[in-house]
Amino acid sequence: MSTELWYTERYEEHGAALSLRVREVLHREQSAYQTIEIFETEHFGTLMTLDGLVMVTDRDNFLYHEMMTHPALLAHPAPVRVLVIGGGDCGTLREVLRHPQVARVDQVELDERVTRVAERFFPELCERNSDPRARLHFQDGIAWVQEISPESYDAIIVDSTDPVGPAAGLFSREFYSACWRALGPQGILVAQSESPLLHAPLICQCQDRMATAGFETVDTLYFPQFSYPSGWWSATLGRKGISRDSFRPAAAHALEGLRYYHAGIQQAAMVPPAFLLRG
Repeated sequence: MSTELWYTERYEEHGAALSLRVREVLHREQSAYQTIEIFETEHFGTLMTLDGLVMVTDRDNFLYHEMMTHPALLAHPAPVRVLVIGGGDCGTLREVLRHPQVARVDQVELDERVTRVAERFFPELCERNSDPRARLHFQDGIAWVQEISPESYDAIIVDSTDPVGPAAGLFSREFYSACWRALGPQGILVAQSESPLLHAPLICQCQDRMATAGFETVDTLYFPQFSYPSGWWSATLGRKGISRDSFRPAAAHALEGLRYYHAGIQQAAMVPPAFLLRG
């Protein structure tokens, strides 16, 4: 009889699952919003799940965090004020703070316990939390965007969970319209938009809703992500007052410590597969 312990996330709708062999359960708690669990896996390091869904692993988080951050910030001519919605593990915040011209980052995460647990079990992701440019706020991101003064930010990064429960509103046209209002005359919005293989209609929906919210050009970034459904992920990017070919290659080359993103990825990641080409 096997005594091996496995974490398994089932994608019942698609008849598939992801399993990671676990050495030890390190932490489990019920926050005011969700169940937070931490596992030590055999090959993917530390794993965080929220309500049984993978959020981050040591081994592959760099793919997501780099692609959620650098393509958007490097498409903006001068991103100084940045807002991160969600992002409780703080990996996206860390990547934003690699950009020296960024003067302030507001991170608005609903569940403070996610960040406090990440600080304990993912210290490398949280190493910039004490940066004087970073401000952590634990409240509803949708309300934050609706209530903030117009033109408060140059870039907004929506590092959200799946579009269910409290996160569902982060995928709405109304939310994208509030983001458009919160951005300056030159602004950029990027939001995670799920798997191209499994959630193509959602990606098209995000593109359409950003466009109707006022963003002049909208593109989706495609990148690998082993521990998310299908192993293939996306983020959708909307530009306000910025041309589609805007890019700062010198700034991209100056970034250090990256493991996936580089200047050549900037345009390559925006090339859609044939089944997502739109006429």
